[in-house]
Amino acid sequence: MKGIENNGQYSKIEKSTTLKGNIKSKTDIRIDGNVEGEVVTTGKVILGKESDVIGKILCGNADVEGKFDGELIVSGTLNLKTGSNVKGKVKIQKLIVESGSIFNANCSMHSAEDGVKKLSSLNEQEKKAEEPMANVL
Repeated sequence: MKGIENNGQYSKIEKSTTLKGNIKSKTDIRIDGNVEGEVVTTGKVILGKESDVIGKILCGNADVEGKFDGELIVSGTLNLKTGSNVKGKVKIQKLIVESGSIFNANCSMHSAEDGVKKLSSLNEQEKKAEEPMANVL
């Protein structure tokens, strides 16, 4: 997995974990548990065989082996592995579908530039939010 400089480490949600809320990261994320909410990263998202995600994912690339229902925006490649089940709305640059995948989604494809612009604007918004505010007396 390749995210930003992270010494080969990535964020992981174990299969015995249930998370409701939002995740924002600049590194790769592997989800083997249940997530309900929004996942945003400039890295790769991997949904393991036991995963069940409901909500929105915005990422650089994605590999799906488990279940996803919601909105999936991938600036690069979406790889649907055997046994995956994707429903909802999907916007991607490239799509790879293995035999045995279930793909019941409204899918639109974008150019590489559009995907990079989407993630770049996301990073700019995060930087602005992190800038310190001046104290006004």
